[in-house]
Amino acid sequence: MAAERIFMGYRRENDRVGIRNHVVVLPVDDISNAACEAVANNIKGVQALPHSYGRLQFGADLELTFRTLIGTGCNPNVAAVIVIGIEPGWTKRIVDGIAATGKPVEGFAIEEHGDIDTVARASRKAKEFVQWATEKQREEASLDELHIATKCGESDTTSGLGSCPTVGNLIDKVDVAGATTCFGETSELTGAEMICADRAATPEAREKFVRTWNAYNDFINENKTDDLSESQPTKGNIAGGLTTIEEKAFGNLQKIGKVARYIDVLEPAETPAKGAGLYFMDTSSAAAECNTLQAAAGFVVHLFPTGQGNIIGNPIMPVIKLTANPKTARTMAEHIDLDVSGLLRREMNLDEAGDRLIDITLRTCNGRMTAAEALGHREFVITKLYRSA
Repeated sequence: MAAERIFMGYRRENDRVGIRNHVVVLPVDDISNAACEAVANNIKGVQALPHSYGRLQFGADLELTFRTLIGTGCNPNVAAVIVIGIEPGWTKRIVDGIAATGKPVEGFAIEEHGDIDTVARASRKAKEFVQWATEKQREEASLDELHIATKCGESDTTSGLGSCPTVGNLIDKVDVAGATTCFGETSELTGAEMICADRAATPEAREKFVRTWNAYNDFINENKTDDLSESQPTKGNIAGGLTTIEEKAFGNLQKIGKVARYIDVLEPAETPAKGAGLYFMDTSSAAAECNTLQAAAGFVVHLFPTGQGNIIGNPIMPVIKLTANPKTARTMAEHIDLDVSGLLRREMNLDEAGDRLIDITLRTCNGRMTAAEALGHREFVITKLYRSA
């Protein structure tokens, strides 16, 4: 049934299909945020993506920032991009990276112009881009053209029992249909890492995962104080009945289903290169960071199981919230797109819950606003690896 599903999306110049049609103003660095926000204030239909970094980073940290910013502009949910930076060199690097997709992009450097002139010039171009983008029409696309990401947040016992397995049911079904999917949260697999390793499709993918997990775990052990209490698991996780990271990890792992096997391990914000299938991405378990990295890798819709009620969103990638916790579905109803608490009451089975999630995912792809979008949640957080120079 999943293989026959279609959705209406925006086909981009590089033939990737998006489900939103954003025009964004992307700051290269933190000191360009004000200019970007001024452009977005001037031109309706444009959104700025302010962030905290971009100056005096170096090495792998700087490369990750570039990969995140370029990838964000390249995401198929973005129709056109204005890039603003303090210096022309780094601004051009991001413009050139986005231009490789063929989509409209133009950069503006503040040096030797100042904010007022830069904002005026960028606003004129942004107006052109918005008017061009609003004439784009949706067209029919199939599941094998859809890129779906997932993570969980504010997990509790109902996450591993209901909402995470619902995502896993969807992953198994759309994997057969040829979709490209992604999970992450490296530290949150602690205790289940060998089970996860065995879900690799090839020995090479397994070895890559183990190496990635070991590197993250070594980093945590080198920098922790006494332990990770109230960080991993969080205080909310503990209140929800998850007293150890191992309990949390085995619930988390339910998101990849029972059959699907991941075909490769991605660096943070790395675009999948091996074709359709399930991928693992090395990410933080922090919701905004993980979502930002997955969107930068080109994923266009996100499935977010929550137990206690996480309210995260993303500015360019719709985040679909589902819960199996009846209290959360009642007290935080405005944040929940799909209530699967009927699983715990035995009012529905896992196949039915998975099909309901497929249905609301396709409705979201067709234009339905998620709860996070309607409430204005646009969290955009760049992952920083170490201190600035």
